[in-house]
Amino acid sequence: MEFPCLFHHGGTRGVTGSCHQLHLASCSSLLVDCGLEQGTDAPPGAESAPLNFDIQGIRALIVTHVHLDHVGRIPALLAAGYRGPIICSEPSARLLPLVLEDAYRVGINREPAQVARYLERVTSLIVPLPFEQWHEVVMEPGLQCRIRLQRAGHLLGSAYVECDLLHGSINTRYVFSGDLGNGANPLLRPLRPPERADVLVLESTYGDRLHPVKGGRQQQLEAAIDRALADKGTILIPAFSLGRTQELLYEIEDILHRKALTGARGEPGDEDPVNWSQLPIILDSPLAQRITRVYSELHEYWNAEARARLAEGRDPLGFSQLISVDTHGRHQQVVNYLKSTGRPAIVIAGNGMCSSGRIVNYLEAMLGDPRHEIIFVGHQAKGTPGAVIQASEGAEGFLQIELSGKTHEIRAKVLTVGGYSGHADREGLISFIEGIPSPPAKVVLVHGERQAKTALKQALEHRLAEANRPMAVFIGK
Repeated sequence: MEFPCLFHHGGTRGVTGSCHQLHLASCSSLLVDCGLEQGTDAPPGAESAPLNFDIQGIRALIVTHVHLDHVGRIPALLAAGYRGPIICSEPSARLLPLVLEDAYRVGINREPAQVARYLERVTSLIVPLPFEQWHEVVMEPGLQCRIRLQRAGHLLGSAYVECDLLHGSINTRYVFSGDLGNGANPLLRPLRPPERADVLVLESTYGDRLHPVKGGRQQQLEAAIDRALADKGTILIPAFSLGRTQELLYEIEDILHRKALTGARGEPGDEDPVNWSQLPIILDSPLAQRITRVYSELHEYWNAEARARLAEGRDPLGFSQLISVDTHGRHQQVVNYLKSTGRPAIVIAGNGMCSSGRIVNYLEAMLGDPRHEIIFVGHQAKGTPGAVIQASEGAEGFLQIELSGKTHEIRAKVLTVGGYSGHADREGLISFIEGIPSPPAKVVLVHGERQAKTALKQALEHRLAEANRPMAVFIGK
């Protein structure tokens, strides 16, 4: 075996399970992400399944960001005996324990003492690394490796990883993209390509498509809210706790702020207009609340526009109309109140696919009433309740869905608001490569369905041939 060499332990069959091992020498390697396979392709019991690779010689685990498809196998890694550093950005170091604790409770063990021991071990291994700063991982005669994290624009703390390797007299730089953002996140600083890459391991989630033209998603959201409130209904927004929820809160706060400045009180001629200043925004997810607090505390990592709002005295993630629902008893009270009173409200609740979590109780209570509206702001995976509900948008008649063993008619209005994808599209991925001054000789495509990877490979080869930039593009296996 020649070194360095790259092996994939996930993220090659689809868009989950990212886990890549860069072998530096016969007994020395780095692991970039250790993610969980999710969705219909995941084997039963994936949360607690043992690792399918040997951890001997792994010098460090480097985490690109804290979504479970990139960190969900850390419990298995620790169970296999790994005790090396878990290197991640400073924001990720704050978010990682929250995400892993919740996943451990749900998928592995809820016993408090066991959870506490697990968290203590995780936190003792986390090494926060500032962005744009080189960090030495291996410094031995004939073998030196340092890494640097750069903002990836996908999620607060998300990074792509530069691995600079000196093997004898040969210097090679590997870049692992993690998940790259699409440039539309209202809180994050923009993504910038690296200065150099010899080998680029690139995600391809949206390698076969283009996103809608940027801009306008907040206007779509506002128009949907206006329409739903005219019917005096509740707006239900299924959203994942990490990333999407914080984007929604930020944009809803801006809508409320502008409505307050204009004194908006519903549509002209409305006999009983909605008072926007009294409209409750209900965040019903304990994990989302904890993550949102950390997001707020990490405002130094926000972009300039978001920090400017804070300087004006606004609180984009903690405004006065935001109501956080913590206990399950309080959750049931809110569901019953909104169902019985018909008071207008906006509810953000997990989970984003409507397959579990508190959103299910809201749906069971309100799907049958046409006054209400379900707004989807993210992709709904095939076979999930969210996909079934989303399919009723614009359909003739009423579709039915089974939730918690009972059949419900979908009479509520359904709308999908685009533009909230956290991933770069095909053009964004190609632009990332084109922006590298010293471009890679080799690109390895991972983290995408076969169709997306194939389409991106073809598009890359065509674009690079036109630009006379020779590059070998492979699909990771």
